[in-house]
Amino acid sequence: MNKNKSQYDALFSGVIGHDYDTINLICPLATQMSRLVGITAGEYAEKTTDILTVVELGGGTGITTLSLLTASDKLNILSVDNEPVMQEQAKKHLSKWKDEGRLTFSGDDALTALNKIATDSVDIVASAYTLHNFLDSYRNEVIEEIFRVLKHGGQFINGDRYGLDDISQHTQTIQKEISNYFKVLTKVNKLDVLEHWIVHLFNDESENHVMRETTSLNQLRDAGFSDIKLIHRIEVNALVTAVKP
Repeated sequence: MNKNKSQYDALFSGVIGHDYDTINLICPLATQMSRLVGITAGEYAEKTTDILTVVELGGGTGITTLSLLTASDKLNILSVDNEPVMQEQAKKHLSKWKDEGRLTFSGDDALTALNKIATDSVDIVASAYTLHNFLDSYRNEVIEEIFRVLKHGGQFINGDRYGLDDISQHTQTIQKEISNYFKVLTKVNKLDVLEHWIVHLFNDESENHVMRETTSLNQLRDAGFSDIKLIHRIEVNALVTAVKP
């Protein structure tokens, strides 16, 4: 596992460079979840000889996108992100795969992009650290659209912040997370980055954003998904998979 992680870090540092190094410094669990999203998609691809259509929500600078691209050469990806500065970085980092025709981009927001996709046409919808940023009402619409666009047997894969049901335990975990931000970022004198992450964390933890575990899994069940699993939980981070029956 350590060897695989070392190879993974070397790959991402080579392609993504500063973006990967920075996020890995601040939130190493986030880069680990991106890796797990790719591994899970790769395992799905092993079950078929077909070329698979993947929609990635919130591609950002391309960290999770690269994990998906390198997981299997059978994955063709539409990367969706309505933040142009970040997406331009992804286009630069991942131009090799774009030129090969395995990667295309959409600058729409998640819901608009999904609305444009035909019903029962996508094999995998994948994401990492995107859905928790959505207002709960918007997120519910996105979940329903994910279900619509997936083929029967298609898989939803999401590495994200899933809040603990035990509020006291969850609060203690967040306190530990904030303490680590201060410890890491003051050491390297990145106080502007520290401010950004603390402000962002307040948004993540607000009642109309936080994705509490049981509520989130029930939301998938209500949308029609089956075989719903929450695995690889580390603190408030977890990988969730679900299948369209």
